[in-house]
Amino acid sequence: MVDEVHRPLRADAQRNRDKILTAAARVFTAEGLNAQMDRIAKEAGVGSATLYRNFPTREALVEAVYRNEVAQLCDSVSSLLAQRPPDEALRSWTRLFLDYVTTKYGMIDALRAIAATGSNPYGRSREMIQTAVATLMDACAAAGKIRSDIPPTDISAALEGIALTSAGAEHRQQAERLLDLILDGLKIRA
Repeated sequence: MVDEVHRPLRADAQRNRDKILTAAARVFTAEGLNAQMDRIAKEAGVGSATLYRNFPTREALVEAVYRNEVAQLCDSVSSLLAQRPPDEALRSWTRLFLDYVTTKYGMIDALRAIAATGSNPYGRSREMIQTAVATLMDACAAAGKIRSDIPPTDISAALEGIALTSAGAEHRQQAERLLDLILDGLKIRA
């Protein structure tokens, strides 16, 4: 089987795809798997045919939303580091990580179902997230803001644990307090 060559989308088609992914993330976060595809299309401001042309199945849409959320989260590292001191960038990114997990939480059953079919919706997501954490931690360590003896994999595991046990809006303040504890523990002590 020959791999399909993916041509870049026309600008309007890419805008529609982006609007669908953004709307789907919002709707899946709010409604979980019970979200209707027509509702997602309406929220995106596109017709159902446009949604199904881009994502022929709910599973394809869920997987695309998940991958898009991971990419946006990881891509945010460079702009955060360009706009803020490294320790503030790390703190901001951990909040974005909570937002990402909250979105994923609404899709978790669908992602598990996709994985059960033999597909891997997670792809390189763990590696991408750990690279993002390592980049932020390296910048903080180089600036003398945090210890350099803690591996990024430990911080990634702590972030995942906090996010998963504190999923949901009602637990957001607790999750942020726990993140502050982790970040405080990274600081260099005089």
